[in-house]
Amino acid sequence: MPPAARKPRARQYDPKKTRAAVAAQLDHVRDAVRALTPEQLALPTRLGDWTVRELVAHLAMAVGAVARSLAQPAPPRPEATLLEWPSASAPLASSVDERSRALAAAHEPVDLLERTAAEYTEVVGPEPDDRVMVVVPGAMRLSDFLVTRCLELVVHTDDLAAATGQEIPYDRQALANTTRLLADVLAARAPGGSVEVRVPPFAVVQCVEGPKHTRGTPPNVVETDPLTWIRLATGRTTWAEAVDAARVSAGGERADIGGYLPVMS
Repeated sequence: MPPAARKPRARQYDPKKTRAAVAAQLDHVRDAVRALTPEQLALPTRLGDWTVRELVAHLAMAVGAVARSLAQPAPPRPEATLLEWPSASAPLASSVDERSRALAAAHEPVDLLERTAAEYTEVVGPEPDDRVMVVVPGAMRLSDFLVTRCLELVVHTDDLAAATGQEIPYDRQALANTTRLLADVLAARAPGGSVEVRVPPFAVVQCVEGPKHTRGTPPNVVETDPLTWIRLATGRTTWAEAVDAARVSAGGERADIGGYLPVMS
């Protein structure tokens, strides 16, 4: 019998860089929101019937989850991995919507972000990277949970830019963490080695069952930029839209991975 396939090693993220990336991307969001007028805060977003004000409140809530979780007693051990986290968001959509609306109604957006940033800096500093936290979908290490906060910040920064027409910077490490996590989720959901997905300069993964690349066989390769990949992976754009706009290069008979997307919505 052939040897069992070796399980891919979990990707490692630099905890120090990730901590800094969360703070840096939150600063970019805060600077952008400071420049918004009341009329812009009332603009619609691509997230259902949320306005920009509700989107900002949700961003503050997402980062504020770090402090809320650290305030609880630490569980004895981690229960969930990074790759399990994206699957946990959909069942919570109604609760997240309700809390985001309540937060938006009760606070001014800039004040909310200021308090969130100050709280994050205060509570995260003294905590070790392996501190276990109570979060959904299960207890996670602080270092892992902060990677998910990068994803929340980057994805919703893009939503904010789309709604307001602003150009908002992306912290390089936050963008890298988000790109890599979503690529790894795809590889876990569609395991295999017949398609190579490249998102330079941050990620390359193998996925989809089928013949592996061999000499003389044209490879199945998908390549795109980080923001397009993030939009595809989170349902902000479709595979057909990205291909038609030449934002994705897909070569090979198995390179259409649209059926595996999004990996998070």
